Amino acid sequence: MEKTLIFFLLLNFLSSVLGCKVSSIYVFGDSIFDAGNNHYNKYCAAQADFPPYGSTFFHRPTGRFTNGRTVVDFLSQFLGLPLQKPFLEAQLDIINGTLKNYPSNGINFASAGSGVLSTTNKDLNVTSLQTQLQQFKSLIEQNHLDKKVVKQSLFFLESGSNDAFNYFSPFDAPTLSPDAYVQEMLKQVGNFVDQIYELGARKIALFSLGPVGCVPARALLPGAPTDKCNGKMNKMVKNFNMGLENLVKAIPSKYPGAIAVYGAVYKTVQLFRANPSQYGFNDVTNACCGYGTLGGMVQCGKEGYTICPKPDRNLFWDYFHPSERTYKLISKALWSGGRTSIRPINLKTLANITLSEQQYS
Repeated sequence: MEKTLIFFLLLNFLSSVLGCKVSSIYVFGDSIFDAGNNHYNKYCAAQADFPPYGSTFFHRPTGRFTNGRTVVDFLSQFLGLPLQKPFLEAQLDIINGTLKNYPSNGINFASAGSGVLSTTNKDLNVTSLQTQLQQFKSLIEQNHLDKKVVKQSLFFLESGSNDAFNYFSPFDAPTLSPDAYVQEMLKQVGNFVDQIYELGARKIALFSLGPVGCVPARALLPGAPTDKCNGKMNKMVKNFNMGLENLVKAIPSKYPGAIAVYGAVYKTVQLFRANPSQYGFNDVTNACCGYGTLGGMVQCGKEGYTICPKPDRNLFWDYFHPSERTYKLISKALWSGGRTSIRPINLKTLANITLSEQQYS
């Protein structure tokens, strides 16, 4: 244990004196990370390609489910990288001839509405995590990506919120117990890590789910409390997060040469909720943009919605998703925070690690 601690302290020191070693990020997940993939999937019903999405930073809708940048956008900026293109946009640009090669700064495969389970929101025609993986795999197999660059790249995964939320939906009664459902979710994440490792991933960041039971959209669920968070949902989320961290701990021994970190997003968001004024929030309960109870009954931008005057003072932008300010604070915690935010090392340290030849193999 002592040797491990010394090793990671040394890595933290080295990260402060060395230049950044990462030139690209590969992103997988759901609407927390989606940079507009769903916009390029005309059959997908989960969309944020209309005002007022994107209004704070981009001043136009980009397909991101917030008023500005996401966690991945901020982390890219911390790394000095251009923002990653959605895979479907890059693919279209190549087909049209406006792009010769796939971008060298990484690619975003995330699709809003998807889950770690392939069946989650399948009826909305979202791109499942399994399909996202196949998209990445095809680029590797067709030599569209430099494999040496890939092995120095960061790989981000955030997914599972939609699986957890849907478990409590009245429209599709679950056949598994909550514990069995979580185990099936974790099995899929394990399969994902297996495959990205085989395809060259060596720097892997798995981000926990936030407190899904606190999103304003819980008002849509029959019998769900609106004066407090949905405890049953948050219990499922915490169990999933615990399993996710255990998976991260096992990665170095299971996958030679790989280094993994666990982003404790749940803990970070709960700190915001417990001490709103300390973090600059006036409202940590209601959606800034939406309508009805908690602002969670109508999607932002849809008929009848209202919008708050200062989005950055709200933890939630819409019925499911955080505001840009929330994402910025989460990003800072993941980038340079201590072990309560991300462990065993932060993303700044992970980015600055130079992999040995053995780790490349």
